[in-house]
This record gives sequence, structure tokens and C-alpha cells, in this order.
Amino acid sequence: MTASLKAIDGSADLSVLMNDLARSARAAARALAVAPTEQKNRALAAMERAIRAGAPAILAANAEDVAEVRANGATSAFIDRLTLTEARVHAMADGIRVIHDIADPVGAVTESWQRPNGMTIERVRVPLGVVAVIFESRPNVAADAGVLCLKSGNAVILRGGSDSFRSCRAIHECLVQGLREAGLPEAAITLVPTRDRAAVGLLLTGLNGGVDVIVPRGGKSLVARVEAEARVPVFAHLEGVNHTYVDRTAKLDMAKSIVLNAKMRRPGVCGATETLLIDRAVAGTHLKPLVEMLIDAGCEVRGDAVVQQADVRVKPATDEDWDTEYEDAIISARVVDGVDDALAHIRDHGSHHTDAIVTEDVAVATKFLNEVDSAIVLHNASTQFADGGEFGFGAEIGIATGKFHARGPVGAEQLTSFKYRIHGTGQTRP
Repeated sequence: MTASLKAIDGSADLSVLMNDLARSARAAARALAVAPTEQKNRALAAMERAIRAGAPAILAANAEDVAEVRANGATSAFIDRLTLTEARVHAMADGIRVIHDIADPVGAVTESWQRPNGMTIERVRVPLGVVAVIFESRPNVAADAGVLCLKSGNAVILRGGSDSFRSCRAIHECLVQGLREAGLPEAAITLVPTRDRAAVGLLLTGLNGGVDVIVPRGGKSLVARVEAEARVPVFAHLEGVNHTYVDRTAKLDMAKSIVLNAKMRRPGVCGATETLLIDRAVAGTHLKPLVEMLIDAGCEVRGDAVVQQADVRVKPATDEDWDTEYEDAIISARVVDGVDDALAHIRDHGSHHTDAIVTEDVAVATKFLNEVDSAIVLHNASTQFADGGEFGFGAEIGIATGKFHARGPVGAEQLTSFKYRIHGTGQTRP
């Protein structure tokens, strides 16, 4: 506790503090790895109660964070990511309830078989150990990451952004209260108690073996830095350049509903659509209504020559636009020659995150779902469903776009590895 307070005052050696936090987290991870499901669930239930009861304090802390970034000229999309409302706080608590109710992945036997010599081999899920989560403006990540790691038997070190420092601290206090009530080590969920940016660099070193995996949640520059500098494995996506393709058989009303939601529900989240692709076969009927709808909803549209002809308010798209994650009420749009052209565009410009097709043609939908190489691919649904809560995971620790171990929303199950248990009756190898 003394070290933490000194770190906030800026008078302690940060390296000593961070290594102390990692050692405590490592000890907590050993305890969590063998903690019974009932004990972890008691902690989760207590955390849910604490979040609901602590909503006024969380919102007050968040209001201070929001006022500070607004005074510093933050964009509206950034402010939206940072802002907590009563509904969002209760949504965090709802997510904890879902995680409480899902099956405990730790100890689950995923496969079992017997060898000719009579030995039985089991593959069983085990925790990863200590997870470091580095995130920026969204304070709900503190709750999501904390409870998912707890359920999966991992300790977690949370390093929130300086912009959400007060909000994260208020949320963390509720999580620690839950750990305390269940008799679990408080270091199981650790919040780095300083805004010092050097803490990120120290986490990336792995803290002398104290960290097993790093999860970055933030903008392109943060994720790129983590992937470039981390000395331990990383679950990451660099950016969410997501597409919605409106095929020739798409129903206009459905296309309008999906596209508007995919872009404008929350433009700043990683599941927001950034590029709209429209089949040339329906450009005459679908293009103008879709473009007008987006612009009238407050979205800037940047389009190719055909899209510009649909509405004088459309701005010309540059080559850079096709590769941009706007995280704002801006969308690029172009007309393509059918599904193959749409697939080619996504191959050239996508980020393997989330892409959707709107079509009534099952064969075309199947082709799109099979050939788009993204973590999440949707048919007749909004890209904003790229969310662990919407997958039934309760929450997510991030969206992984790599191809090893975890892909898509990283929930409790994805935060485990496995080991082999072998049961013998005295067998020796000849």
C-alpha cells in the first residue's frame, strides 16, 4: 500500500513498484489457479453488488475524467468511449452476472482417450497465469478484464489510460471489495496506481517473468507499440477496418437498418463499420437512400465517383480512406462489381476484424462467410455485434485478430491454455 501511494506522488522508483506488483500478482495467480468455482463465483456476486451500489461514486469519478478531457479538446467519439452513464454502469454489473453464470473453464477436460498400453490421456484447461491489460479510454475494460480473468483463474494487472484514471480506480475498488468478501487475494486484480507512461514500457518487458500475456485495448499507436516491443505473447488487433457489403439481393429496408446501426450506434467502438460496399447491380435503387440516410444521421460520407453522384454532400474518398479506422461518424463508400469485387476489396484493405454481408442469396452469403478471412463474419447483421457480451461471454478482454490460440472476442475460455494429464497403472516405456 505504501509503495502504491508513493507511486501516485511520483516519489517511488517505478521499476521497483511494478516488479512488486508483478510478484504479488504471481502469488495471487497461484491461489486462483486452484480456487474452487464456488469461491470465484462468490467474489463475482459480491463484485456485481458492489458495482451497482457504487454507481454514484463511479459516475462522479467518471464525470471528473470527462470534464478534464473535454477541457483539453477531446473529440466527441473519444468522449463517448470514456463516458459512463447509469445504464452503462449497470450493464457492467449485468456482464458480471453473466460471467458468474457461465461454466468455469478451469479444469474442464476437453478430450480424453486411451492408448493401447492402457494409459489414459486427458487434455484439461488451465489458466494462463498473470495477464496484463493495457487500455486507454474505456473504463469498463477494468471491470470486464478483471472479472473474466478471475473466472478463468488468472491474476490480472490493469493499466488504464491516464484519461480514465479516476473512473478505473472507482471501479477497481468495487472489484477488490468482491475479492475481499470471498477471501481471495486482493492482488488477483491489480490496478497500476500511477499515470506515469513509463509503466507501460515496464509491463512490456514482462517484469522478469511476472507477466505471461499482454492484452492491449486502445488505438492503433498503442497496439502497434505493444506488438513491436512486448517480450511476452500478445492478444491484439491492430485496428478495426470493418466492412458492410450490400449485395444485389439485399432488401433495402434491412440494408438501411443494418448500415445505420453498424456505423452510427457507437462510431468509436472497434466493431463499427468503416467502409460501405454496394453492389453496382443495386446502385440505382439502394445507393442514394443509404447515403442520404447516413448523412442525415450526422455521418460524413467519403465516396468514389459513383457515390459522389448520389448526393452532393458526399466528399471524395482518397486512397488513404479505404485503410482508415475513423472511430468517428465518418464512413467511406464505394460501388463494387458483385461479391468477388467486394471480397477483393476486403482482402486488400481489411484488418481481419469484423465484416458483414447483407443479402438474401444463401449461396452468396456462404461464399462471403467462407472466404472473408476475419475473426468475425456476419450475414444480415450489424458489425456492432463484435462484442463478447453479445456472444454470450458476459464481456470480453479484447477482440483478437491473430490466428494462434484465441481469435475474436476473448472471453473466459480463451483466457485458458491446456495441459495433458496421464493416468497409468505402472506402465514403463520399452
